[in-house]
Amino acid sequence: MKIATFNINGVKARVGALTQWLDESQPDVALLQEIKSVDEGFPREIFEERGYNVETHGQKGFNGVAILSKFPLEDVTRGLPGDDSDEQARWIEATVVGEQAVRLCGLYLPNGNPVEDGTHPKYQYKMAWMERLYARARDLMADEAPALMAGDYNIIPQAEDAARPDAWREDALFRPESRAAFRRVLNLGFTEAFRARVNGGDHYSFWDYQAGAWNRNDGIRIDHFLLTPQCADLLRDCWIESAVRGREKPSDHVPVWVDLAV
Repeated sequence: MKIATFNINGVKARVGALTQWLDESQPDVALLQEIKSVDEGFPREIFEERGYNVETHGQKGFNGVAILSKFPLEDVTRGLPGDDSDEQARWIEATVVGEQAVRLCGLYLPNGNPVEDGTHPKYQYKMAWMERLYARARDLMADEAPALMAGDYNIIPQAEDAARPDAWREDALFRPESRAAFRRVLNLGFTEAFRARVNGGDHYSFWDYQAGAWNRNDGIRIDHFLLTPQCADLLRDCWIESAVRGREKPSDHVPVWVDLAV
């Protein structure tokens, strides 16, 4: 089963690019972020006619996550547990049933900027959200079943994951506190799929629209797959489909893939 995570930066603005990618690359499952659409406004028919089951968790104009799956989806839940007052649409879960069931968690982690020495509400929201992520991750580990958490984490894990790490030192994506919160989740026993397969730098999943970042390969790697041990045992491969960034009207992110033996 080939699963991709893709921050599409607006489903309506990117529907042509998204359907071209689906038709050419044929993921079995696509976890989408930043759909920027309410559920009833999501163009689900376009994807259903391509054979996908569609589940969304959207909001107007911002955020929003979705799952497209050629396999049945069961036990769909929306929203990251731990804060009933959180109205931002950043988390969706479902069990995909192929030869084996796998719990999928699609996420769009808060950006967190501006930081203002860690005191700005946006950064505090990011860190509180990561605390809730840790709690959900701990529960997934306790289930001892194949599960993954994938999406736009808005975290640059290591210096090698940025073309110019010094430019990101004070950014919410690369601050020590942000990276420590990410490592805390990993240290529960998760496998970061890309780094399980590929070493070294010069591997990115995001290039800003500004200042010719794509042409200069001035990128960062912020889109990740975290696998439970039972899911990591099924991992065949993980890769970044970077060429998608060079297409017409692209997202500023590109798809990241895992291939699982299910």
